[in-house]
Amino acid sequence: MRFQTPLVPARLIRRYKRFLADAVLEESGEEVVVHCPNPGAMLGLKEPDIRIWLEPNTDPRKKLNYGWRLTELPDGHWAGIDTSVPNRVVKEALLARAVPTLAEYTTVRPEVRYGRASRVDFLLSGAGLPDAWVEVKNVHLRRADDWAEFPDCVTTRGARHLEDLSEMAAQGARAVMLYLVQRTDCARLRMASDLDPGYAAAFDAARAAGVEMICHGTSIGPGGVSIGPPLPVDPSPQA
Repeated sequence: MRFQTPLVPARLIRRYKRFLADAVLEESGEEVVVHCPNPGAMLGLKEPDIRIWLEPNTDPRKKLNYGWRLTELPDGHWAGIDTSVPNRVVKEALLARAVPTLAEYTTVRPEVRYGRASRVDFLLSGAGLPDAWVEVKNVHLRRADDWAEFPDCVTTRGARHLEDLSEMAAQGARAVMLYLVQRTDCARLRMASDLDPGYAAAFDAARAAGVEMICHGTSIGPGGVSIGPPLPVDPSPQA
């Protein structure tokens, strides 16, 4: 997935009201208000003076002229903060059959109703294969070693998705939770049980019910974001 407009570097002043941030453009020194497309806690990714990358807005219908897309990390690493990006990246990967565990599926349908008033991110089908119901979660929390962790705040909606997937597994379909790690300094995934014990418990219950837990890294840079290699998911109980 390539960004539609070349990104420009800036320095973060502050993030506030969940969806807004103030930043200073590096080239001109102009202070601007930018859209922050992330409602989560963004732990470690919103510190004052951190270098961020903005996408200029070319749509006159939008109120703000810039959207925050990336945070630059130490040692040449990157983190994507736009929570709409993972579904776009995964859709491209599914169509290109670049997700090894799902590569046999030939049809990709987004936003199909299922469960308790939910819409699954993707429903996959293929000749002779059981339907695969795939939910995608954005991961960008790292606190220790090379562990990526999910979630970074309480998500009752995320726990409900795990329950919906468990119901599909009970009906004989494939149910897959795909965690996409939108940062380049992580090599494995576990649940952040201290931040949301309810989600960790739901994760354990869903895995026991037959929901497949898979994780992929990403390749990230100012040009865009693409799917990376599979990453291991901690096999031990998470709650």
